[in-house]
Amino acid sequence: MREIFLLIGISLFFSCKREVEIGNPLSDKKTDTIVISKKHKLSKIICDLDGDSMNEIVEIVQSTPNKKSGLRIIFGNGNKTKYFGMGKNVLNQSFDNFDWIGEFEKAPKGEIYANNVDEITGDILAENEIKEENKIKLINDGIFIHAEESCGGGIIYMENGKFKWIQQE
Repeated sequence: MREIFLLIGISLFFSCKREVEIGNPLSDKKTDTIVISKKHKLSKIICDLDGDSMNEIVEIVQSTPNKKSGLRIIFGNGNKTKYFGMGKNVLNQSFDNFDWIGEFEKAPKGEIYANNVDEITGDILAENEIKEENKIKLINDGIFIHAEESCGGGIIYMENGKFKWIQQE
């Protein structure tokens, strides 16, 4: 009799243990509030933003609650993920949504860029109107984003561990 109880107890133990290990799929399921954007032709680039020789994955994503697009940057070391947009102001640029992105690509390390919009007048500056000290040579890759129809956009890059914006018109 004792052997029967022992056998039943062991089988219940393993039965319960297997259930715990597998888990209940309904209780473990987490509803995603950020999904890959379906509005954009290209929604993923790979580049080294922080210069650690490990590529970051940059994706155009969308917040399902507010339907606004943004960027998700998954760092190559796997320790950090950064988000831009999706309803939050992007680097003090007076926008919080990336729905307008038509071009999305890597801005290669070593390229020279500059803000080409006069901050006071809003006029687009010609190459010869940009002072040499205002030109920025990317020490790491950046993210080039641009609107197809309005010809506006910019480059997001990192400098000294902080993200910055270069306005491109």
